[in-house]
Amino acid sequence: MTEMTSITTGSLIAADKVNGTAVFDLTGDKLGSVENIMIDKASGRAIYAVMSFGGFLGVGEKHHPLPWAALKYDEGKVGYVINMDKKQLEGAPNFDGGSEFNWTQDYGRSVDAFYKTHSYWM
Repeated sequence: MTEMTSITTGSLIAADKVNGTAVFDLTGDKLGSVENIMIDKASGRAIYAVMSFGGFLGVGEKHHPLPWAALKYDEGKVGYVINMDKKQLEGAPNFDGGSEFNWTQDYGRSVDAFYKTHSYWM
């Protein structure tokens, strides 16, 4: 019997396989990794990938929501690429890893504006 989490075909992938996938800048430097995916309940579309960034051994780690549209999958890197570098990400909307976070529409709009992507919250 096939485990559901092992299913991957063409451009489809199981969500738990995306978690942990590396995120790189355009020069190939690793920025972080996907820690979670935010999915629209009604449409089932992935809207954001939450990337862990910075810190050391989990201390001081920030979580950066990346609009799904800002990510491009690179088969050669076996990871996602975004058009930003570490310095630019330091100013990106983020939240602390160890704290409770309340996502609002205004916060979502600020994420979309920062990455210059079409806003889910229109």
